[in-house]
Amino acid sequence: MRHLLLALALSFAAACQTTGRTGPARSLFNGRDLTGWHADVPAADQDPKIAPSFAVQDGILVSLGSPEGHLITDEVFRDYRLVLEYRWPGEPGNCGVLVHASIPRRLYGMFPQSIECQLHVGNAGDFWCIGENIRVPDEEMRRGPRPNWGVDGDKARRIKNLTDDSEHAPGEWNEMVIECRGMQVDVWVNGDLVNHGFDCTATEGRIALQAEGARCEFRKLELTPLLPAAR
Repeated sequence: MRHLLLALALSFAAACQTTGRTGPARSLFNGRDLTGWHADVPAADQDPKIAPSFAVQDGILVSLGSPEGHLITDEVFRDYRLVLEYRWPGEPGNCGVLVHASIPRRLYGMFPQSIECQLHVGNAGDFWCIGENIRVPDEEMRRGPRPNWGVDGDKARRIKNLTDDSEHAPGEWNEMVIECRGMQVDVWVNGDLVNHGFDCTATEGRIALQAEGARCEFRKLELTPLLPAAR
């Protein structure tokens, strides 16, 4: 029965990507500069001249990996589909896309309150709960024992994705699609549904990209509003 419910939930999430009304798509990155974004890099508090963590190079938005921090949209979003294309041009490592981001530096004086959609090589599509929570089917299997769950500190904040082979080889471009609709967040990697979350404790917020140790490049960041169903 549990696996049947999981299959039904994932079938519903997969259908959501191709049905429903949408508004016009827009790019969150103009290919020239970081207009519409602002950086929050804690190390810059003490050294305003510190090297930037994010840059635009040859029309590509680059997370340089360090100093660690976040590039955050100026605008708040809700009910949308975000399509992004990313790759690891060198040694692959850690990065992430945060949705419903709100309170800056909520966790460890670094991470904004949010739900992270993981890009870490080998784990793309994991959820990480950062001051917010989200539910998934087969939760104890993918998050561990219930008493350990939490959204702060060393609690069990990671929710593993559903696939092992959705990512392309390092150096190749990957496509991630994130749909946030009400209290639901769904993630696809290269066409595979890799996570379906529901009962999220946030329904809107900013979008953030991480600098977390490895260079990661983004050539597409396209957002499409998801509109209420027509009556």
